[in-house]
Amino acid sequence: MQISDNFDSGNIRVIDISDPKNIQLEIKKDNQSEFYQWFHFKLHNNEHQEHVMHINNAGQSAYIEGWENYQAVASYDREHWFRVPTEFDGAKLTISFMPEHDSIYFAYFAPYSYDRHQDLIHNAQLHIDCQLQVLGQTHDGRDMSLLKIGEEGEGKKIIWLTARQHPGESMAEWFMEGFIDRLLDEDDGVARSLLDNAVFYLVPNMNPDGSVRGHLRTNAIGVNLNREWQEPSMEKSPEVFLVRNKMKETGVDMHLDIHGDEALPFNFVAGCEGCPSYDERHHQLEEKFKEILLAVTPEFQDDKGYDKDEPGKANLTVGSNWVGENFKCLAYTVEMPFKDNDLLPDYAVGWSDARSAIFGRDMLTAIYHVVESI
Repeated sequence: MQISDNFDSGNIRVIDISDPKNIQLEIKKDNQSEFYQWFHFKLHNNEHQEHVMHINNAGQSAYIEGWENYQAVASYDREHWFRVPTEFDGAKLTISFMPEHDSIYFAYFAPYSYDRHQDLIHNAQLHIDCQLQVLGQTHDGRDMSLLKIGEEGEGKKIIWLTARQHPGESMAEWFMEGFIDRLLDEDDGVARSLLDNAVFYLVPNMNPDGSVRGHLRTNAIGVNLNREWQEPSMEKSPEVFLVRNKMKETGVDMHLDIHGDEALPFNFVAGCEGCPSYDERHHQLEEKFKEILLAVTPEFQDDKGYDKDEPGKANLTVGSNWVGENFKCLAYTVEMPFKDNDLLPDYAVGWSDARSAIFGRDMLTAIYHVVESI
C-alpha cells in the first residue's frame, strides 16, 4: 500500500499505513502559515478491501465547522469526482471506502490543476476577441495571467472577475471555466450583447503558487492575498500588487471576486454595504443584481450568508471591498460551498466542479441585465 501527495496540489502527511483499516494521516500547513484544510492524495493498493483513513489534525484546522456534514471527494480517473463516506468526531476526519480499482485519488474538493489552468487561458487566447496578458511573476516564478476579452470603445463598461485568491477554493476556477466558455461562445446572444457593451478582464487564478503547493488560503510565503488589497507589495503579495495596478490602469465598473466557503452549504454573495462611500445607487445595483440571479438559477439564494458590515466599517484590505470603495462600483464576493447546496442537494457529487462551471455560465445573464446600469 502506498499513499502519495507528490503531484500538483497534493497535500497529506503519512503517519502510519501499516493497517489498511487504521491509516493515520495529517494535513500539512500552508508554507509559513498556520492555515490548513485542503488535502489531496493518492492511495494505491492492489488489494480491494475497505480502507479507513483518519486525518488526525482535522480538529485543529482553519475552519472546523467545515467538517460538519462534509463528505470528501474521490476519483479513479481525476476527471469524475464523487462523494465518499466521511465522518468527523470533533477531532479527526475519517474517510471509509472500498476501492474498486488499484489506484484512487481523494481530495477536499475537485482539484483544478495548473495544467488545466494553462489549457484554459491558452485555448481562450485563440478566440478573436481574447488577448492573453502576463502582468508579472509570482514568488515561485509563475505568470500572473490575465484574459482581456472584448475591445475598448466609447461608453463601454469595464468588468473584472478575479478568482481563487484562496488556492484551496478550486471551485472558483471551475466557475471561471464555465464563465469564459460561455463568454467566448459566438452563438450565445447574451455573450455577444455583453461584448458589444463591455470589456472583460479575467484572472482565473489569483494564486497559482498556492494552488500548486497544495495550500488552503495563502501564497508561496504564507500571505493571505484577500487581506492585502489596501497596501500590497511585490515583496509580500505580488499577485495583488500586479492585478491592482492593472485595475488602476483600466478602471473598474464592476468586480466579482470568486471564492468558496468551508462552512455554509449555499451559494451567496457578500456586498460592500460597509464601505464609506456606499450610497443608495450602490444599494440599488446590488439588489437588482441579486434579484436577477435569483430569477436565473435555483442554485443561488440570498437568505443565508455573512453578516453585513456596519456602515463605514468594511475591511478595505479585502478585495471586493477595496475595489468597490476605490472605484465606486458594483463589487461582490461570490461564495460557493465545499459541501453541497442544501437548497438543491445532489447526494452523489454534492456541490461539484460541473455545477460550479454552470453557475459561472449563469452569472453572465445577471451581468447582462445590469450592465447598462453600472
